[in-house]
Amino acid sequence: MSAAKKANSNRDDYLRMYRQMVRIRAFEDNANQLYLSAKMPGLTHMYSGQEAVAVGICEALTCDDKITSTHRGHGHCVAKGANFKEMFCELLGKEEGYCRGKGGSMHIADQANGNLGANAIVGGSMGIATGAALSARRLGKTDVTVCFFGDGATAQGLMYEVMNMAALWRLPVIYACENNGYSEYTRTDEIAAGSITARAEAFGIESHQVDGQDVLAVNKLATDLVARARKGEGPFFIELMTYRYHGHHVGDINREYYRPKDEEAEWKSNRDPIANFGKWLEDQKIVTNDELVSINKDIKAQAEEAVAYAEKAAYPSVNEVDMHVFASSAA
Repeated sequence: MSAAKKANSNRDDYLRMYRQMVRIRAFEDNANQLYLSAKMPGLTHMYSGQEAVAVGICEALTCDDKITSTHRGHGHCVAKGANFKEMFCELLGKEEGYCRGKGGSMHIADQANGNLGANAIVGGSMGIATGAALSARRLGKTDVTVCFFGDGATAQGLMYEVMNMAALWRLPVIYACENNGYSEYTRTDEIAAGSITARAEAFGIESHQVDGQDVLAVNKLATDLVARARKGEGPFFIELMTYRYHGHHVGDINREYYRPKDEEAEWKSNRDPIANFGKWLEDQKIVTNDELVSINKDIKAQAEEAVAYAEKAAYPSVNEVDMHVFASSAA
């Protein structure tokens, strides 16, 4: 089969991946505006630029497979199947949010789609992900868990404890390190000595490095590793080379003291995962430019509609203040 014919045979998969990346970008654009307009409480950490990582990996997972996320977690949540309305409601503290408005930007969880939750603690979800993989093993399930974290989290001791356990017990977990080049305001190569993948290899964990801006490369690797993890060949470690377009958080606007403007411009102009994948889809005659424009327009409208809905949605009752905090007493 020629490359062009093979590409067209996977048309639905490719278009779904493209839409999911566009959905993440649209969500983040609107989340940023909600912060700038002082409608959203607290801070948010933008995922724009890293869309190929979340989508490439989550497209290889089933609904029953689990993920754990980070403070920069909107992209993972969308990629795993979350809806705009419930997500924007959560950001605005509304009752219809995924956590009834109590989680906010950094603690969204979507249990129905296997998202065990974002975590504001750097590296904090590593134990949760490894525990989920252990649970699947003990219950005889075939679920795979993917643990998303940033390059800065590789300095956390918890990572080494859980990787040791996962390697000893051959747990079905994939540790996905999104290396966006910066740990908050410091270049990664200034805080991380040696190779990041070598950290996992020290435990005998098979490790890979992949271009995190190439959704097809990410998806191909993830599909292979997920299938192998289901067969008991895990754990695995992936370092995904990517880039965040915004600052560490939405208030981090003047970044020139730690990150040059021409570097940002280079990534946005030549390494954008959505634009490059869209061009590839056109080159392979899978879609036309008009179709891509239509997809972007429709998703932008869906996001704006969801924001308007969330702004009008109700806040939770004050009677819910201890809901999901304390276990109800037995009758």
